Amino acid sequence: MNPDKKSKLLVAKGSFEAMGGAERDLIRTLPALNQLFEVKVATIHISPELTNVCQNEGIELLHPEKKWNLPKGVLSTILDRGTDTASIAWQNIPRIREYLLESDAIHLVSGDGSLPLINHIPEEKIVHLYLLEPHRGLYEDTLHRRVDGSPKQNIFITNLLLSRARKRDQKLLNSLIKRKNSKFSGNSKFSTDRAKTVYGIDAEILWPCVDISEFPSNDDEDSQNPYPYNDDYVVCIGRASWAKGTWETIAMLEGTDLSLAHVGGGEPKAISKLVNHAKSKHVGLWISPKLSSPDLVSLMRGARAIVSMAHSESFGLSPIEAFAVGTPAIFVDEGGFKETIVDGKNGRLIPRIEISSWHNALTEAKLDKIRNNWKIAGLERISELNLSPEKHAERLKEIIFNH
Repeated sequence: MNPDKKSKLLVAKGSFEAMGGAERDLIRTLPALNQLFEVKVATIHISPELTNVCQNEGIELLHPEKKWNLPKGVLSTILDRGTDTASIAWQNIPRIREYLLESDAIHLVSGDGSLPLINHIPEEKIVHLYLLEPHRGLYEDTLHRRVDGSPKQNIFITNLLLSRARKRDQKLLNSLIKRKNSKFSGNSKFSTDRAKTVYGIDAEILWPCVDISEFPSNDDEDSQNPYPYNDDYVVCIGRASWAKGTWETIAMLEGTDLSLAHVGGGEPKAISKLVNHAKSKHVGLWISPKLSSPDLVSLMRGARAIVSMAHSESFGLSPIEAFAVGTPAIFVDEGGFKETIVDGKNGRLIPRIEISSWHNALTEAKLDKIRNNWKIAGLERISELNLSPEKHAERLKEIIFNH
């Protein structure tokens, strides 16, 4: 291959419907990837945000005429219909076989609908699987609980019913593991440990990124804060669920006189329960769906702190986004949060059950000196880990072609 010629990289992810952290991180890296590779993007469920960045960067976006949606319902989950319908959707992308053949490598990002693409990738191709986390619905019970933590159905029976889906998931991953040109990364040590436990995969760490221009440390160009009230508040980001710790966060705030601004929306039944829960705890609650980056930055900058009591978060973009903006990050001492937050230096890591420690940390976060110290240390942590989109792209190139 001509050393001056860019390698052809097909970047693929099943669905961009959720536009959560994984989707935002991938979109954030595309311009940098496009500088190092000749990039095409393939997905079976596009989003406006993905379409915009591809248009701006001159990246060809491949997708089927009809968007794929993950089949809902208990029976669909038990029968693993999502895998079958996703595989068909990938096959329905015009000329997908041709694009797979001409690519030098495929960068496949895990998530709903992603892994069935493996069935269509020629055996000899270099495939890099960015395994953010094993399928949580198959290997842990957090997604099988209502927003208040109660089981949606008997957990033991649920695990038995999902045995077929787990076997198919293992078979699909094993088929990729056996290929000689397969490479694997996780987005944190926590996620690589999970990959080893669930699949026996030895994965490298490929950190996500934060774009300082998207989350600036100064407020010169901030939009108007969308928070509609005048009280003090904290921000929690992510679709309302037990996995994201939304219920526990509201309970933790009882007695602090702080409200919760929750960004990410949720199922109507879950939102109704959260509203009633907040009223019973005398905690103000404002729930917003997804926000644009400028509005999110403004909301974060006006907050006492960014908080999360999420369960087993594989990395979590919220801490590094908080670092970039300069708002205190106060997170549960679990999962990938432990890899970016240094307790007491650039934020706080607190055990889930130590409510008094959470309250003390929220009081600390009000002090200008502490806020400033954590802001400085947070920006240093971003620099130390080199969490720029450009560095992410360079690491990916190294993993794919030089290992």
